[in-house]
Amino acid sequence: MLNKMKLLAVILSLSFIIGCSNVKDTSKLSPEEFYNYVYQLYNDEDYELAIQEFQSFLLQYSGSAFNDDAQYYLAMTYFKRGQYLLAAYEYSKLIRNIPTSPFVPDTQFMLGESYFKLSPPYPLDQTYTKKAIEELQAFIDFFPANKKVEEAEQKIKTLNEKLAQKDFQSALIYEKMEYSNAAMKYYAAVAETYHDTKFAPLSLYSKIKLEMKKGLNNEALADISLFVNRYPDDTNAKEIKEIETLLMSKK
Repeated sequence: MLNKMKLLAVILSLSFIIGCSNVKDTSKLSPEEFYNYVYQLYNDEDYELAIQEFQSFLLQYSGSAFNDDAQYYLAMTYFKRGQYLLAAYEYSKLIRNIPTSPFVPDTQFMLGESYFKLSPPYPLDQTYTKKAIEELQAFIDFFPANKKVEEAEQKIKTLNEKLAQKDFQSALIYEKMEYSNAAMKYYAAVAETYHDTKFAPLSLYSKIKLEMKKGLNNEALADISLFVNRYPDDTNAKEIKEIETLLMSKK
């Protein structure tokens, strides 16, 4: 037992020595040398040490020419580690504190990307989903010529599909519980707010069916007109037109 404990102590000591050997004495380095050293840690995917050294650099050389570089790659290091909330915080700091940095366009995109990664499945709270849309839309608005705009737009579309699905499922639940007014309210919200998602025509179709069931023929006709104009090629379009003909014949 004693020999095993001694062996464990030796292993731990060696691990500590090896670990310490990777840490460089940066006290005599210039800001550029210090930054290059930490950036190499990042490139070598030594993310844990890179985070420590980027933080140390930012404390020591907050006014240097490499300040925004270090801030950006500190955020990137957190992102690479899958620590998206910490990454978002560090990206936000760069945008807020160094708004003229050439890193700002990429930083704004990555801020949206961080929240995109945090966006959960549709049944859960969608705060991060909405935040991702907000930040990605800000990227599109401020940097419309950026090559990543198309990617940002696609991500927003994906996020909107998730929000639409959440509200659509809520409408279905209310309908099954026979809370027709609440169901129609949610169907209407999906159709208007997320009109370019696959859940919009489904919602409008379901709303029309409920309106007919409740005898709200004028409201149904108004929604039918909207449906036909927006979704003429939808799989339910033929049925909707037949419903329109039926309702018009009752006038």
